[in-house]
Amino acid sequence: MKDIHSYWAYIVLAILIFTVINAIIGLSQKKKFTDKDLRLGLFTLIVSHIQLLIGLGWYFMSPWYKALKDSGAEVMADKGARLLAVEHPLMMIIAIVLITMGWSKHKKKTEDTAKFKTFAIFYGLALLLILSRIPWTNWF
Repeated sequence: MKDIHSYWAYIVLAILIFTVINAIIGLSQKKKFTDKDLRLGLFTLIVSHIQLLIGLGWYFMSPWYKALKDSGAEVMADKGARLLAVEHPLMMIIAIVLITMGWSKHKKKTEDTAKFKTFAIFYGLALLLILSRIPWTNWF
């Protein structure tokens, strides 16, 4: 489960980066919001939610969850353990919420620039949160 979560993360990160860059380009160049842009946002939403489900499954089987249940104070005192047991899961959930909000809000917009702006803001913030709490030492 850990391997699936790690490999799927590469896919999520690549698609999210591509979607954010596409939204910024679309916004700055005042492009028309096409079906390609819509599908890219939807695909990002779908793969990120799949990652969330895989991550939650792995989290409740992980040694960090067990350690947090058994001795929460020790986990919170250790920076590395706290990242894996608390910070990473919470930030990823918040990032998925931002992606979901961005998807929902873009549908209510009627102007193309507003749709790109919504994706750029919400998906961009999600990307920043994800990049800030990836356990880089465990990833490579």
